[in-house]
Amino acid sequence: MNTIKPVNFCDRCESLPEKIEDSGNLYLWFPLGHSLIKVTHYLRKAEINYELKDEGQCLAISLQATEIENCVNTLPGILTKNELHNTQALFITHAGEPKLRDIYRTTSLLRFISLRQSSWVLDMLAADRVTSQFQPIVYAEDTSRVFGQEALLRGLGEDGSLIPPGKFFPLAASAGILVQLDLMGRRSAIREAMRHQINDKIFINFSPTSIYDPASCLRSTMKAIDEAGIAHEQIVFEVVESDHVEDSSHLKGILDVYREAGFSMALDDFGAGYSNLNLLHELRPDLIKLDMNLIRDVHKDPYKAMVTEKILEITGHLNIKTVAEGIECIEEFEWVKERGATFVQGYLISKPMTVPVIQPAQLNRENLLAS
Repeated sequence: MNTIKPVNFCDRCESLPEKIEDSGNLYLWFPLGHSLIKVTHYLRKAEINYELKDEGQCLAISLQATEIENCVNTLPGILTKNELHNTQALFITHAGEPKLRDIYRTTSLLRFISLRQSSWVLDMLAADRVTSQFQPIVYAEDTSRVFGQEALLRGLGEDGSLIPPGKFFPLAASAGILVQLDLMGRRSAIREAMRHQINDKIFINFSPTSIYDPASCLRSTMKAIDEAGIAHEQIVFEVVESDHVEDSSHLKGILDVYREAGFSMALDDFGAGYSNLNLLHELRPDLIKLDMNLIRDVHKDPYKAMVTEKILEITGHLNIKTVAEGIECIEEFEWVKERGATFVQGYLISKPMTVPVIQPAQLNRENLLAS
């Protein structure tokens, strides 16, 4: 098994921001004077104490714990999204003026509000209430043969119920805690794969935008894999290409760290972005996963068909394996199979399951009609 030289873990990835629930002072720095006027007008009507500081450049709002919720919910209705984004905010609970140690926590007012509104997501992550379900990736030529299992992150309610990612990923992104969520997703995938003793390839998603220093940010992921006793060759890391990473050199640095450790790489959501072909020659992935929106009704849409055929033709010449995602009907399956897709994945084969599907059915029209 490959080993990595020891290095410190990333404090940013490993720690969660504090919940905003106690009384304190909210300091705001507005880019425009009329933004300040609108907010102070609201504060006077709501009878919330405030003070102008730094010759009117800073607004200090004194908020009791019971006032925070109303303030956070009201400000988006007073200021435009651009004003919320461009206004700088700092919330401190200690007495006195902001100190130098507080400055690093300054963020946009939009993110401050999102952080407050995502308090239940912070609770979920702090309690490690996450798990992973698995969806099989099977050979197109024989769908009863499993090539790999994609780990899909799910939240857990306090009662143990599953929370779909669509409910917490957008909140985490807007609150600036996607880094922590992404790390917990990778750890959950490894933990659940070990628990179910998966012997196939294990596909694990990661968002490049959540990793700013590959050497330290990825360290705990590799440590978890080694402690689980999973061979590096068994892991396929999926780059979520729909993040539209602008700095391809940064992404290449991440992939280089993974490749040096013996992991395989896949480009996810291929066909969803605008820089796919550039990424193909710059990153040289082991696999690409064709975006489900490209595959949906590909047999009926001549534009999708042309694009998909060319992608399959190019990857075939480059010896890059392909996964057609989101297969939901036999016509889609037959279309991609006839045109050389290596693997397929989707509800037609299996929905994501808590216990991995070991041997799906062999897909053909006769089997489907018989069922």
